[in-house]
Amino acid sequence: MTLNQLSLSLQFGKFDNLAEHRATLPRHKVTRWIRHALSTDAEITVRIVGAEEGQQLNREYRKKDYATNVLTFDYTMEPIVTADLVLCAPVVEREAQEQNKSLEEHYAHLLVHGALHAQGWDHETSAEDADEMEAYETAILQELGFADPYAK
Repeated sequence: MTLNQLSLSLQFGKFDNLAEHRATLPRHKVTRWIRHALSTDAEITVRIVGAEEGQQLNREYRKKDYATNVLTFDYTMEPIVTADLVLCAPVVEREAQEQNKSLEEHYAHLLVHGALHAQGWDHETSAEDADEMEAYETAILQELGFADPYAK
């Protein structure tokens, strides 16, 4: 399988357990996970933030006053994908615990999910679109050696 090229900027804000999150997200893993989700070359910035920054961005851009797991800011899809993915570390950590997943497994899922959003995939438009996106995410994650993130 030939993977598309990715120019990655990986950034970390300030939050509790920063060292654990940095250790879970080495550049080579983040690059690998995102590249498996790309249908074209991309330039993507991934920023891992704390709850305050995550809530501020979600409030400002989505008019939702809480921190969410991943925000995707997609700028272009052609000739290459350019986007920012913002993941809120405390939310990701809490969800991983609630779902009995490793932090690495949940980050992989959310990075694939965000990369698909950056390419135009949307699960909020219809149940069919949601099913199609979930099936594609599952296939990508299984290819990467992770379990189905939607399995009950």
